[in-house]
Formats: sequence, structure tokens, C-alpha cells
Amino acid sequence: MRYIVKYTEAIQKLLPTAKFGLSGNDENSIQITNWEDETLTQPTDAEIKAKITELETAYTNNAYQRKRANEYPELKDQLDKIYHSGIDEWKKVIKATKDKYPKWAVY
Repeated sequence: MRYIVKYTEAIQKLLPTAKFGLSGNDENSIQITNWEDETLTQPTDAEIKAKITELETAYTNNAYQRKRANEYPELKDQLDKIYHSGIDEWKKVIKATKDKYPKWAVY
């Protein structure tokens, strides 16, 4: 089931306004069952799989962003820190999380 979601997302990224239906439940059996847009050319399986690979790579490469987002203080707490302690103290708090999850680390 997860692969059909990836397949759908890839088509939507390639052709955001496309209307289509899919069938199948794994990488080898999934196919476009009906292409409902006469103005757009249906993407090839190779184009869809290339887009899936691109999206998976982007997701993996942005792991640091998701990890940082989970650890940053809430915005109201950050603003409170700035107000009470100043920008330099706030920067220390943010830097600690950035240092913990560097942009170019492998996760």
C-alpha cells in the first residue's frame, strides 16, 4: 500500500493538475488504470520511478530538518527567551540543536 502512495505523489509532483486512477498494490503491479486529462501526456513508468527516487532522496537528505524541528523550543518560548535573555542567548539555544543535527550528517 505504501508504494501506491509514493506512485500517486510522484505523478502529482510531475503533473499537479492530472486526474488519474491507479490499480495494483506493489511496485511490480501498479499501473495507471485511467488517465482523465486529455491535455496532459501520461507520464511513463520510468519518469514516475525516477520522480519517486528523487522524492525519496530529498526526504532522506532532509532528515536533519525533521529532527531539528522536533527539538526546537516552541515559537512562544523562543520569543520569550529573546525578550528575557536577548538574541545572543537565544542563538545559543538554537545553535545547540543545529550542532546536534548538522545539515550534512548522514542519519
